[in-house]
Formats: sequence, C-alpha cells, structure tokens
Amino acid sequence: MSAAPAERDGRRHDVIVVGAGMAGSLLAGQLADQGWRVLVLEAGTRTLDTWPGYLDALDTYYAALAKVPNAPYRPNAAAPSPSVLDLEGLPAGGYRAHGYFVQNGALPYSSDYLRATGGTALHWMGIVPRMHPEDFGVHRRYGYGRDWPLGYDDLEPHYRAAERALGVAGDADEQREGAGLPFPPDYVYPMRPIPRSYLDAVLAHRLDGTVVRERPDGPDTVLRVVATPHARNATPDPRYDGGRGHRPAGAAGLPNYGERCVGNASCVPICPVQAKYNPLKTQATWSPRVTLVDRAVVSRVLTAGDGRVRGVEYQHYDDPAGPAHTTRTAEADVVVLAAHAIENARLLLVSRLAESSGQVGRNLMDHPMLLTWALMDQPVGPFRGPGSTSGLESFRTGPARGDRAPFRIEIGNWGWSWPTGSPGTDVARLLGIDGDPGRPRGRGVFGTRLRESLGRDLGRQFTLQFAFEQAAESRNRVTVDPAHRDRLGNMRPVLTYDLSEHVKRGMAAARSVSVQILRLLGAEDRTRYAPGPLAPGWFRHDGHDFVFNGAGHGGGTHIMGTSPRTSVVDQWQRCWDHPNLYAVGCGSMPSMGTSNPSLTMAALALRSGERIHRDLRELHRPATVGRQREGRP
Repeated sequence: MSAAPAERDGRRHDVIVVGAGMAGSLLAGQLADQGWRVLVLEAGTRTLDTWPGYLDALDTYYAALAKVPNAPYRPNAAAPSPSVLDLEGLPAGGYRAHGYFVQNGALPYSSDYLRATGGTALHWMGIVPRMHPEDFGVHRRYGYGRDWPLGYDDLEPHYRAAERALGVAGDADEQREGAGLPFPPDYVYPMRPIPRSYLDAVLAHRLDGTVVRERPDGPDTVLRVVATPHARNATPDPRYDGGRGHRPAGAAGLPNYGERCVGNASCVPICPVQAKYNPLKTQATWSPRVTLVDRAVVSRVLTAGDGRVRGVEYQHYDDPAGPAHTTRTAEADVVVLAAHAIENARLLLVSRLAESSGQVGRNLMDHPMLLTWALMDQPVGPFRGPGSTSGLESFRTGPARGDRAPFRIEIGNWGWSWPTGSPGTDVARLLGIDGDPGRPRGRGVFGTRLRESLGRDLGRQFTLQFAFEQAAESRNRVTVDPAHRDRLGNMRPVLTYDLSEHVKRGMAAARSVSVQILRLLGAEDRTRYAPGPLAPGWFRHDGHDFVFNGAGHGGGTHIMGTSPRTSVVDQWQRCWDHPNLYAVGCGSMPSMGTSNPSLTMAALALRSGERIHRDLRELHRPATVGRQREGRP
C-alpha cells in the first residue's frame, strides 16, 4: 500500500457522488442540471465507454464458458466484484464461498453486483414493475417486516420521472387491471409494450381464467398472464406526455432512447444493440458540471467534527491488476453514497459513521428465487427475446402474505438456461461429456440423432421463476473484519445470511402452485432439487428439498425509517447522524415487495435529488443584512 500522505483535490465541489451506477448517474445529472458542480467517483473502470471497449466486452462474453451476469466484464483486482461463480455447493448440503465476499451465514447470499462505470445496471434484466401500494406498510397491515416512512402516493410522481429517464416500455392499463397498480388516469409509458413471447401467448391461452389453490382448503386464486414493463426500447408511444414526449430526434430536453430491442436473448449480461437502458445513456446527457473520475476507490468518508461530513478519501489506481495507487481526498458540501447496498454499508462501517441506531449493515435483503422447469407438449420458441416478458401477478398481495412470503411469477423465455445451464448442458449430456460418473465418456449421441434429440426437447423447455419478498431481519447483515482485506487494503464485506420461516413457507406454497400450473398446462415437470456443486442454496423444509438462487436485488443495509433510534436514513435517504451525508439506493428500502427494485431505486434517487437541491440552496443563500434602525449604529 502507498504510505504517502493523501493528495488534496484542488477544487471544491458542491456534491460528491460515490458510484456511477443507476442511482448515482441519475442523481448526478439531475443536480448538475440544477446548476451544481458534481464529482462522481467510480471504483471500477470505464468498461464500455468506447466502441472498442464495448466490442471487447462482447468478445469476452462470447468466449466465456459460463454465461453468468459478470461474464463480459474483465476481473478487476483493485475493485473486485462478487460473482455467482464464487459459491460452490457441497455434496451433502451446505456451501463453500470464494471470491470477494466472506460468508458465514447458514445459507449463502447468492447475488452478485458489478463495480464498473455503469454498475450492475450494465448486466441487469431491465424489468421495471412498480411496487404495490400495500408493500409500503407490511408491518402495519400484516404484522411482519418494516414499514416505509412514506407511501406509494408520495413516490408516484417520481415513478413517472424514473420511467421517463429509463425509457420504460409497457401498458399502464394492463398493469392497472392485471397487477392492481393505481396508475394516474390516462397515463401511458414512454414506449409501447415489448411484444409478448410466443410462450407467453401459449400460457395465456391455457391459463387465463383458471384457478389454483395454495392449500386444498384455501381460497381460489384466478390466474392471468400479465405483460411486464421493461426499460428497453420498443416503439415510442405518441400519446406519451400528451404527445409532447416524442418530437423529432434532437428536440431540446426530450429523451433519445436509441436502438430498439431485436430479441438477442442476452439481456443478462449484455445487450448487443444497446436497446436496454444502462447508466451510460444517462451519462451521455450529463452537463459539463459533472466530473467523472474512474479507478477511484473511496476508502472512507471524512468528517468535520460537528456531525457533518467534509468529503472523502479515495485510492486512485492505474493498473487494475496491481496494488499501486495514490491516495487522494476531495471535499464537498454534500456527499452521496450510491455504490450498492453492500458497498454503501461497508463504507459507512469502515468510516464509523451513522452508528447511533446500530442498524448500519443490518437487514440485508434480496429476492430469493425458486425455479421450476418443465417440457411443454408443443414447441414454445424459447431462447429468443428478453429473459421474461410476462408474469403471473396474483400472488403479490392479499391476506396470505401474513402467513407466507408473497411472490411474483416470472415466465422464463430462455428455456432451462438458469436452472440447468441449457442448452450447453443438454449438448454435453447427449455427447457424454457432462462429467456424469454413471455415463462413460464418449458413449454419447452424435450426428442426426443428436440434432433430432436436441430439436425434440430444446424447443419445448420453459421455466417459472418465483421471486419472493424477504422481510428486513436484523440478523441478516454486512460487517467488516480487518483480517479480510482486498488488494488495496480495504476491508471486504462479511455477510451473514439466512432465509426466514416466512420465506420458506412462501417457497412451499409456490411449489404447490407450480405443480398445479404445470398440470393445467399439460407440461412434464422436470424440476429436481438436490444438494451438489451447482446448488449452494439447497435446504430442507418440512421434509422437502428446495434450492434457491439470488436475484441480484440487494437492499436494506442502511434502512429508512421515521426515527434515528431505529433507522439509518430518513425518508430523503439522508443519514440521521450527518445532515449532509446521503446513502441512496436499495439499501434504504425497508421492504421490497415482489417487484424488481431498480425502478423504485431510481424514483427514490430522483426524490432525494430534490431534497439535496433544497439543502444546497439553503446553504448557499446569501446572508441578509437587516436595515439599520434610525438612531442606531
């Protein structure tokens, strides 16, 4: 490590934003447009900023054996990213963790993220449903988890702003009728919906209007396939914003969303035509008031001694493979942490800030995912288009969530790619090179028989992906330990994670629902849960095996609330203990419901930007000198 004293940034900034992902990029652009000087510090490299860099990422993805979310992005030892490949299941159950995270929980935290300019939104799925109004008050209504200090109506205008910024494609009427979301009258999304997949149409034909029961003595639940909103380009809707939202290209102040989705089926981890939103699109619109410094790992937040923060210390490196770096400091009136729920918590912990509630790093959440997979009785056209274009919304709300975790069902368009690694694993199995000790190497199927076997089965594959709400629990947490450090000497995150009985009961209910849905479809259920190297999330519940996966939706670690005694940030994502320090992102969310959280995160960031703007105006307001009274000195 460099032992030299920290170099000072010679400029004074209005705002420092730590992290150039979705929340940080939106917030930086918003504040700069309001006239403030913003410094953005990004730990990773500018991976996709140039056309050669983008082509290199595509080539890296094409060459990768495992097409996991971080596959296109080269490893960076100076700012390491956790990978789903860092976990290994053990033969008799349990797991072993490698890589960036140190894990000591009963079950593994199975999600990853990306430290690079653009952040995890470089490899996200791009699905952007809104949270349901009842998700904001689950404790008050159902007796578990935590409530928000604000409600759906408080966030609704910012949802609209986020949908504009991300260029969302969807059908508000269908969301209103099929998902129960109270959209404003006559509201339309910027883009018309992404077309449903053929699989969606087949499932809708067979399922719409049918009923299932979670328990034999339970109430009927009516099924309906509902198209999902996406942050990817479809056809612009001329009705958006009263017809003002889609003027000719280049019209001042209007979004230019770029190329349209052509169904490449690699949204995770990279869109070859860049139709999916990523933060580089927002960064391309930044004013010159934003300064981005990449390869800048913020190592601690600096305080002024009066509860306020004065800036940050960061390590600037040139070579991602080596430990050499220069330590620098930068100062600003406001500091915003926007580096992911786990990185924000880690930075607060190493800086010993926001400690009064004892909640920093606690309440780590995700959307645990349960997958079921089957063969349809006809070809359904998998491995085309976005990973999911529709879902079943009937289990997101309702009285049953008081007993078990609610869930949303995504209809998976990419065959069995997630649960089994298809189609590559299917080819390996038929060729006899999959490593199965019961099948000698070389005794496989070749030529015409191989093509016929693949053609017979691959086209009938589909997956149901169940995303569960995980309530905020203090025991699920991020800590740090001086014994575990990265290449630059920074403490790595130590994670303690488990699933509650509430979540496990939700998974049992979902498995029962899945069996009934597959029966209604006339599909052949091929789901199998067992311990093994590819199942680190295996567990047994009530005598049955389950395997869960992570969704990449980390949250809760600097939780929002109404009191500094029980929460880290207030409703504006401002740290209770430090009036000019904000921690933004999913880490502030007290609950996440069952919707992918990125849209809510974006809405919260834009809402916080309004508060930061008011803070800065107040701070920079000229002092007013009262008129002297006559006869007074």
